[in-house]
Amino acid sequence: MAADEQGLRTGEKWTLFGNEAEKVEVEVLREQRYVRQRCDRMALRRQAEQKASIHLKYLEDLSQKAPDFPIPLRAHMVWEGMGVKLSCTIQGCPPPRATWYKDGVPLSAYGQAWNYSLKQKFGLNTLEIRRCSVEDAGEYKVVAKSSLGEATTIATLVVNFAMLEREALFEFSFPPTWAKEGENLTLQCAFSSALLPFQQDVAWFRDGVQLRQSSRVELQTALRSASLTLKGVHKEQEGMYMVRLRTWEGVKEHKAYIFVKDASAVVSGGPGSPLDLKVSDVQKDYVFLTWEPPSADGAYQVEGYFVERCDIGSGQWVRCNDTIQKACHYPVRGLSDSTIYQFRVCAVNQAGVGRPSKATEPVITTDPLEHTRTMVIKVDRGREITITKDQLESQMKVPFPPTGVHACEVSDNYAVLSWTEPEPRGKEQLTFYVERSIAGKNSWQLASMDITVGSPRFPMFNLQKGKSYCFRVRSVNKFGVSEPSEPSPPISLVQPQAAPAPATSVLAIRDTDSAVLLQWQEPKEKEGILGYYLYYSEAGKQEWRTVNNKPTTNTKFTVNGLKSKKEYVFRVKSVGRAGNSIYSNESPPILVKAALIAPSPSSAIALLLCTGSEMILTWRAPANNGGDPVRGYYLDQKDKELDAWRKVNTKPAKERQHKVCNLDGGHYYQFRVFAANVVGVGKPSEPSEAFLCEEWTMPEPGCPYDLECREVRHNSLVLLWALPLYEGQQGPITGYLVELSEGDQSQSWTAVNEEPIADTFLKVSGLQAGRTYRFRVCAFNKAGMGIPSLPSELIRAQTQPGTRDIEIGVDNDGFIFLAFEATEITEKSTFVWSKNYKEAIEAGRARVLWENNRSILTFTNATKEDLGLYTAEMSDNPNISSSFTFTAEDLDRLTELGWHICHPLIALRSKWQVEVSEKGNVRLWMQTESLSNAAELRLILNDREISSTAAHKINFDKASGLIEILFDQLSKEDEGSYTAQLCDGRAKNQFTLVLVDEKFRQTLAQSMANRMDYKRKSAKTAAVSLVQCAQLIIRSVFQGPHFLEFLSWTVTEDCEFIIKCKVTNVSKDTTLKWFKDGVETPAVYDQQTGVSTMTVQQVTKKEAGHYKAVASDGRGQDVTTLELLHEEYDKLLQLLSKQCALSAGPVRIQCTAMGFKLYCSLKYYISYMKTSWHFKESRIDQLERCKPGSSMQKLWVEVFAPTENDKGKYTLEMFDGQEKHTRSLDLSGQAFADALLEHQRLKQVAVAEKNRARVTKGLPDVVAIMENKSLCLTCFTDGDPAPEMFWLRNDKGIVSGGQFNIANENKCSTLTVNNVTSEDTGNYSIFVRNQYGTQTVNVTVSVYKHGEKPPPDAVEM
Repeated sequence: MAADEQGLRTGEKWTLFGNEAEKVEVEVLREQRYVRQRCDRMALRRQAEQKASIHLKYLEDLSQKAPDFPIPLRAHMVWEGMGVKLSCTIQGCPPPRATWYKDGVPLSAYGQAWNYSLKQKFGLNTLEIRRCSVEDAGEYKVVAKSSLGEATTIATLVVNFAMLEREALFEFSFPPTWAKEGENLTLQCAFSSALLPFQQDVAWFRDGVQLRQSSRVELQTALRSASLTLKGVHKEQEGMYMVRLRTWEGVKEHKAYIFVKDASAVVSGGPGSPLDLKVSDVQKDYVFLTWEPPSADGAYQVEGYFVERCDIGSGQWVRCNDTIQKACHYPVRGLSDSTIYQFRVCAVNQAGVGRPSKATEPVITTDPLEHTRTMVIKVDRGREITITKDQLESQMKVPFPPTGVHACEVSDNYAVLSWTEPEPRGKEQLTFYVERSIAGKNSWQLASMDITVGSPRFPMFNLQKGKSYCFRVRSVNKFGVSEPSEPSPPISLVQPQAAPAPATSVLAIRDTDSAVLLQWQEPKEKEGILGYYLYYSEAGKQEWRTVNNKPTTNTKFTVNGLKSKKEYVFRVKSVGRAGNSIYSNESPPILVKAALIAPSPSSAIALLLCTGSEMILTWRAPANNGGDPVRGYYLDQKDKELDAWRKVNTKPAKERQHKVCNLDGGHYYQFRVFAANVVGVGKPSEPSEAFLCEEWTMPEPGCPYDLECREVRHNSLVLLWALPLYEGQQGPITGYLVELSEGDQSQSWTAVNEEPIADTFLKVSGLQAGRTYRFRVCAFNKAGMGIPSLPSELIRAQTQPGTRDIEIGVDNDGFIFLAFEATEITEKSTFVWSKNYKEAIEAGRARVLWENNRSILTFTNATKEDLGLYTAEMSDNPNISSSFTFTAEDLDRLTELGWHICHPLIALRSKWQVEVSEKGNVRLWMQTESLSNAAELRLILNDREISSTAAHKINFDKASGLIEILFDQLSKEDEGSYTAQLCDGRAKNQFTLVLVDEKFRQTLAQSMANRMDYKRKSAKTAAVSLVQCAQLIIRSVFQGPHFLEFLSWTVTEDCEFIIKCKVTNVSKDTTLKWFKDGVETPAVYDQQTGVSTMTVQQVTKKEAGHYKAVASDGRGQDVTTLELLHEEYDKLLQLLSKQCALSAGPVRIQCTAMGFKLYCSLKYYISYMKTSWHFKESRIDQLERCKPGSSMQKLWVEVFAPTENDKGKYTLEMFDGQEKHTRSLDLSGQAFADALLEHQRLKQVAVAEKNRARVTKGLPDVVAIMENKSLCLTCFTDGDPAPEMFWLRNDKGIVSGGQFNIANENKCSTLTVNNVTSEDTGNYSIFVRNQYGTQTVNVTVSVYKHGEKPPPDAVEM
């Protein structure tokens, strides 16, 4: 059994193996068959491809064809300035290569290749010439070449030269204008050239409505001007006027608001005239009038109005209302049928009746329904028969009653009844009776007693307020009176209409230098408001004036005619039929000044240099900078073949020149420029012409650029330009040629200078006043004339009002100066002085001062080196400029004049005189011209200076110039020569009296004789009693303390302020007290010398006040005072500022990580002393890179991020109110290099300190933890790059694992110690580091057991 089972298992295995082998064999056979089929297909494909290639070659050989032009070039004739395309189609196999020629020269080598565009697409070859000129005329040829031969096609291009007529544009137009009511007004506009035929129809509009020729409106159009004349202008004609001119591109418009002021009042204080008087609801004997109140109430408020009518036939004005009509509407009754009337209205106030309004257009009273009762029937031969409805009605006697009686107008003082005439009405003339009755009562009364009512309108006056009335009407003709109509509904007078509410939120917004935009909000209740009147006044004056005399319906209005740099306030009135509202609240004051806007587009983009991959461009500055200097420019570029623009620079270009890099050679590029100021980026300029990016190798120079005009006068100007960047292969540049063209579109250029000049400026003379000109400049080198510059802006030869020229003179110090004054100046304006238009003036040779609107260039020591051409211009308005040529003759003349000014002589009025009085006193005196308070006198007697003593008293009256010496008794010692030496500022002189020998003896003898005679005459009166002498002695002994020197002040060299006085005749009981503003204040008092002082180390505003010193004891007291206020306090500050400035040390430099800090130390600094820093004579304002500052003992200016441009001389100017003191530092050469190196070092240190690795927080000094607990220490770090963090225990590194676990994440590291034991006690620390530095922070860990207390100074965990 076992053997059988063994055999069975073996058979099964063989069966399985056989089945698997069979499957494998089947798979192998299948793969062999697949591979064989694939090999057969590949062989068949190779055979097919070989046969196909043989067949294709056969077909190609059959189709080869020599080049041919199915469509050849065609000749063209165009006008100059037009574009043209020359096209042809080329065929051939193989495809031929086409080459274009002009007059036998390949276009790729032609001198004006930039003007051509070659395209080839699907066999179509096109040459496009963008703008044809006479030089483009000639023979054009295309040559097609291939291996089978070549073909040629030729065509001729003819360019006709023609002077195309220029379309006219606005050259000058009328500004906002003010006219007085009743005067004639003419508005004019001038055109740049003669009007073309299609432009002759110049249209004028007022508030959008076109004006037509009439008896009061005169329209005139000449070849180069147009005008509108309004005869007898009235307030209704105020509004926005516009003139429209057709052009090739559409229309050009100019707008300006025309203001019409009230005419002179009829009576003093009377109101203005009403306006916009309108007639409505015209009937046979009735009309209804409405009008608008005037803007000017006069001296009193308007109380109401009188209405007047005029029958055209009589010409007499008759008043319609006896009582004043308060509202601005009125029904006029009692008119005659088929009569022509005019109406007008007068306003009334307490002063009287004002001027009447403009009369209405003539109105004829007639039945408005007459046309509905008339029928026209046409018969044969064009005849017409007119039949009235009355003729068709049957004969009727008494008329029917009217129907539909109601009130069509109701006010507070009248009601206008309206009804419908009866139907039929009959042939006879129809009138009406009006009856009234109080509502609810049947008591009818005739209301139209003495009035014939001929139309279905009747105004009822004299109705009682508060009562209701009913009305009925009867028809009347010659046959009788009809039955009454149905009564009307009850009618009662309404409450008087209230004046409208005033406008709110009045706000003025800056617009221009002479206008503001005024806006306001409508009142909540705006029903019945017809418009608004505006008023203005200078802030603080309350002198209100009317802006508009015609109500404006908008809530915005541009107020023109204001004074620049003045503050104004505004208010608004609402206008309604019930009158004007009260005034609105005043607007906040606004300073009239042009609003800031984005700059206008730049223009005239020019290519200065091309290197093959780079282009240097320049452009013209915006015509309007928007009220703020242009801060930079942005450029866009695009490939001519593409549509998308791409930014060139992300940072603004400060100069009007930029290098564009990374361009593809052989491509055409266009550019556009955006100007930016503080408001934002302006609109882009027009795209430039397409510039070919190809390296310049031409021998001639490139174009000059940056053409500017200065000193524009009525017959001359000065043209400036910049050197070309490309001098040509045969450079350098040898000169320049200037050309001009008259007008803005003329292509005719005339040379200004016959020979090339070397300078980059030229004064162009011989211009015609009022004409406009353009200029361009060409550079020359050995190869000849280069590319001309782009034309300059259009310049009109005229002298601007207020233009000043540079003046030359000598100042009070004898220095020669040049002065230039400007009338138009802004807060940011500065004067720029230069020599020969480009060279900066050396700081050591001259200094510049600014006084009001005047800039003064003063020469330090004028010599022949200073001779030359000097120019001055405004920084923000170069049009304000002038020049002056400083010649040798001027130098000699002014040098002599300066010497006399520096060395003046004091004039003598009376020479020395000797006088002897009756008492024998001798007086020596002389007199000069009047002297100032600063004048000084020295008296010399025999080579020694003398002063006033008891023996001879000296008096010096500076105001009168009187000098006198008084001798009580002349003695022998007084003999000699007396010399008076005078000094008054720079003026000096001396005068000598020789009193010796015989002259002295005679004077001495006369003096003695006069004295003896006087003693004899006064012997009796000269006796003094013994008692009187004793009294005098006692009085002198018991006299109390008194001040020998009163309170005075001084400023020391140490900038200390000292107040001093001296008291005498003191005793031990004498006290001296000081008071300031009534409050006792401490002072130093030396009783030995009697001198008392109060010293102030640092002066502040609290030192100003009233000072008093009181010396007293039992004998009496004396007082001295000092007023240290106003001018005296200012004098103290001036002297203190001077001493502070004199104490200033030299300017030193301190390098910081931010830049340079230039500082100057002084005793201390007060704000009274005006300081300013200058760099190369230019004032350093508080800009982003330069920031001045000050402290109590130091002045400084910080220069951030210094560059090579900051190298130069820095000067600190300190002005004490009278004199200027300067300290300077020349930061150039090695000093600048050392400072820059130190700044860079400190900057690196600061960067390292900022970015170094450091621990910011997390670890205490000592930590205590109980055994078997887990200790967690966490700290935070900082640094850039992020620091590496390591934990240490007892200065050995800790590895994360086991008992210790370290987790680092986001500049945070945590050390966890599990199951702490006493062995874990120790010094733990974290060590952090990066490339800028390291730091270690320690923490002491103390482990205590259960039951123990932690250390008292430890943080328990």
